Amino acid sequence: MKLAVMSDVHDNIWNLEKALKKARSADALIFCGDFCAPFTLKQIAEGFEKPIHVVFGNNDGDKFLLSNIASGFDHVTLHGDFADLDLGGLKIAVNHYPEIAEPIAASGRYDAVFYGHNHIHKIDRIDECDFINPGEVMGRFGNPTFVMYDTTQRQAETIKI
Repeated sequence: MKLAVMSDVHDNIWNLEKALKKARSADALIFCGDFCAPFTLKQIAEGFEKPIHVVFGNNDGDKFLLSNIASGFDHVTLHGDFADLDLGGLKIAVNHYPEIAEPIAASGRYDAVFYGHNHIHKIDRIDECDFINPGEVMGRFGNPTFVMYDTTQRQAETIKI
């Protein structure tokens, strides 16, 4: 199974449009938080028709409207602050914050942990757990990126936007 893993759009709808086009081959999309405005979630839902799993970030102020938008799309699941997923035969955790994600990865309970927040692209391992920050779609602090993650091979590929 191929997963597109994204984070930190911060309303850059132009980079998001490019990222969604590059993610079309993925079987599912995971979003690690910081849509900012709710219209960004709508753009993701309309631009990617396969399953989408999302968590909140610290800049997602209107959680009520985000919840309403998510409920209007059958293929979007808004998990709140934390997602505990079984995808492609792997146990996967998703959270926005690295300081929360790191001990989750070290717990030994998950095969992969995805996070965002600091906008720093990182593909790493903690013991047997893949520990991945896909970088930022926004592109404010560096090159905009996301990750394509292959659950069968347990390999992450950096995709430049």
